[in-house]
Amino acid sequence: MLRVKICGITNLEDALIAIEAGADALGFVFYDKSPRFITPTKAAAIARQLPPFVERVGLFVDEPKERIEEICYESGMSLAQLHFEVDEAFVDALAIKALPVVRARRPEDIHRFGDRYRLVDAYVPQYGGAGKRVALEWFDGVDTSKIILAGGLDPANVSEVKRFGFYGVDVSSGVEAIKGKKDPAKVKEFVQRAKFE
Repeated sequence: MLRVKICGITNLEDALIAIEAGADALGFVFYDKSPRFITPTKAAAIARQLPPFVERVGLFVDEPKERIEEICYESGMSLAQLHFEVDEAFVDALAIKALPVVRARRPEDIHRFGDRYRLVDAYVPQYGGAGKRVALEWFDGVDTSKIILAGGLDPANVSEVKRFGFYGVDVSSGVEAIKGKKDPAKVKEFVQRAKFE
């Protein structure tokens, strides 16, 4: 079954709506230039009230290893999503489990970190939430069992990606009412179509 991550969580209400809908993971953005930015203290307050077995993913841009570990520990994250250029050694050196992000410009990019679980997003100059999609034909005939697809997904198009066999999908702006606030109906519809239809 396709796993679903709802990213850009900024409040407890959105977190609980996502979990109730059936989301497997929640994303918290620790990048202060994002409209979905959350402080580690606020994220910790939400994380403490979440049920067990929900993955708590901290999103980082251009942070050193020590700072990533410190914020994850402080905020109760279970996974670090590395939304910037890193190499295998950086991922291995982290004390917390990490998910490298591939910002794909070309078909061959999707094979980076091929032995690892990775998130594949469309390349845009800024970071995250731009709603740009990766060309799905790039995944024809590719082993996608360790790929989480992000970028431009919403309730209307998530069904299209299911045939490729991705490990999971990641959505942020596609289920928002306004930047930083989720639309409960869109969240429910997205999870329903991704996982249960």
